[in-house]
Amino acid sequence: MVLDLVFWLLSLLANFGLLAMVFHELLCLTDLEADHMNPFEATASINKWILPEFVLQGVICILFLLTGHWVMFLMAAPLTIYHVMLFMKREHLIDVTEVFRNLNSQKKFRLIKLGIYLIFFAILMFRIIAGSLSIYSSEDIDFHSSFLTL
Repeated sequence: MVLDLVFWLLSLLANFGLLAMVFHELLCLTDLEADHMNPFEATASINKWILPEFVLQGVICILFLLTGHWVMFLMAAPLTIYHVMLFMKREHLIDVTEVFRNLNSQKKFRLIKLGIYLIFFAILMFRIIAGSLSIYSSEDIDFHSSFLTL
């Protein structure tokens, strides 16, 4: 039970990292749209975080599969598969010359990913709280049962 709680905590930390990466990318795109950032800085800043985000999402998905958390794996698999498809087509990086043409679609894509990661964040928080309460209640029951046998 404790190992399961540690797994959920590590998953939550990884999900928090994914949230931070996508929020940073979305912030750069918004700054680019408002003309607070030039296209070279924006694309360099975004492209720097795309591959780590893809790898972290893939690792989380594989860990869900290997640990037997099938529902979480099935929820994480579509985004991971989409990331793999983007990487295989070599469409995962933002091109400096086409950044303004694809700005709205890139922002929508990152808003959807932000929503997905927020849903995972809520689920993981629920799992951590439920796991903590179950550990606490099982320790509480063991304490009372051992006290009653004395």
